[in-house]
Amino acid sequence: MDLLWAPWRMAYIRGKRSPDIDCIFCEMANAVDNDADMLVVARSTHNFVTLNKYPYSNGHLMIVPNAHLGSLEDLPAEAQKELMTLTSRCWRALRQLYQPPAFNIGANIGGEAGAGIADHFHFHIVPRWAGDVNFMTSIANTRVVPDSLENVYRDLKATWELLYGSGRDAEG
Repeated sequence: MDLLWAPWRMAYIRGKRSPDIDCIFCEMANAVDNDADMLVVARSTHNFVTLNKYPYSNGHLMIVPNAHLGSLEDLPAEAQKELMTLTSRCWRALRQLYQPPAFNIGANIGGEAGAGIADHFHFHIVPRWAGDVNFMTSIANTRVVPDSLENVYRDLKATWELLYGSGRDAEG
């Protein structure tokens, strides 16, 4: 039997949700005084940037509208513009911090397209390196992420603040 030791997952398993909030992204949008626990790197008027708790690679970010909407086309034009500005800023911050040679940027719209949270549209930005899909992913169906979310959050938050300021109201 293969064993993959992941003791940090227990916090998620035992985690409690507010009974008033069904959507983790809505919870994150409303928890403005809890950014470090929620792994929110930056906030703007219409969107926020957060680490993915189940990353494909180090620095896997999501740009999430504050509004609970299922598709990009449902976002007001101003929120769409801000989302793209934040996507560009994420790209720059990740490039400065990790120097990845490539990125995947996009969205899974709808459950059939692979969206884990289909009712709340969000963009993914995933830094990529040669060989980051290795035998563990292709044969063992297991991802290896070499750093903890806490370390990635700390380093990315510091890089963001260096580039853009405090991370609050980080508009265009």
